[in-house]
Amino acid sequence: MEFNMQDGPILLFDGVCNLCNGTVQFLLARDRDQVFRFASLQSEAAQRLLSQHAPGVEFPDSMILWQEGSFYTQSTAVLRTVRILGGIWRWLYTLSIWIPRPVRDWVYRRVAGNRYRWFGKREQCILPAPEFQNRFLS
Repeated sequence: MEFNMQDGPILLFDGVCNLCNGTVQFLLARDRDQVFRFASLQSEAAQRLLSQHAPGVEFPDSMILWQEGSFYTQSTAVLRTVRILGGIWRWLYTLSIWIPRPVRDWVYRRVAGNRYRWFGKREQCILPAPEFQNRFLS
């Protein structure tokens, strides 16, 4: 599926990481308005998005949020994602935004750096369930 940059927020995630895949499944189950689009960082769509809008920029290899023409990484990506999700999850954003960013990012980097050891790793990216295929970019 080709993507339009106006289609809403796009979450780029590590497609072989069990934690990242679990996060995507969590979002798919709770994103009632279907605002999120997804692409694994290993996909051509993600690489195209990154090279078109941030050539030469070194990004983390776990999760990146593209929203309204900007990339967000680390804890900011997580917090913006839960804010977009809305509902009770918006409270997590409201509470966590008061934690200084260096502290939030330190925690994020610890989890991201250990994600394969703690949550496991797949040999290849999973395919989305048929009912969600239109939400994944290729």
